[in-house]
Amino acid sequence: MKEGEQELFSTAAITSFRLNGQFLAIAEELAASAGLTAARWQVLGAVLTEPLPVAGIARAMGITRQSVQRIADLLVGDGLCEYRPNPAHRRAKLVVATASGRAAVQRIDPHHAKIADRLVDELGPTEFAATVAALTRLSAALDVIADDKA
Repeated sequence: MKEGEQELFSTAAITSFRLNGQFLAIAEELAASAGLTAARWQVLGAVLTEPLPVAGIARAMGITRQSVQRIADLLVGDGLCEYRPNPAHRRAKLVVATASGRAAVQRIDPHHAKIADRLVDELGPTEFAATVAALTRLSAALDVIADDKA
């Protein structure tokens, strides 16, 4: 690796760490408006459109299966999600959002929309879309690198 490339990699990593912290702070604030934490919102959000097993949520979110299991159990205990049988795998139950879980996420939506609007105002719609595309490509490239090491 050339020195300039190594510097770019380091800057990308440091910027990503900072960005992660910024997103987590915003997510905590948004989630609190619905009586959730960012972690609970993250897991609940993963199953809004389709039921998923804990391992599927972990893969989609890039977090450990154990942490998802812990959060899913809390969400089930609070009545925001429920476990259902998984026809594809007897032991890996599906996590499903309940009506209460969906309502909690809907309480976040107005605040979420305001933040999105402010980002568009700051960056402009074209630059915001390009930024999201670049972050998506970066994440996919890191997945390829991780898969190559496995």
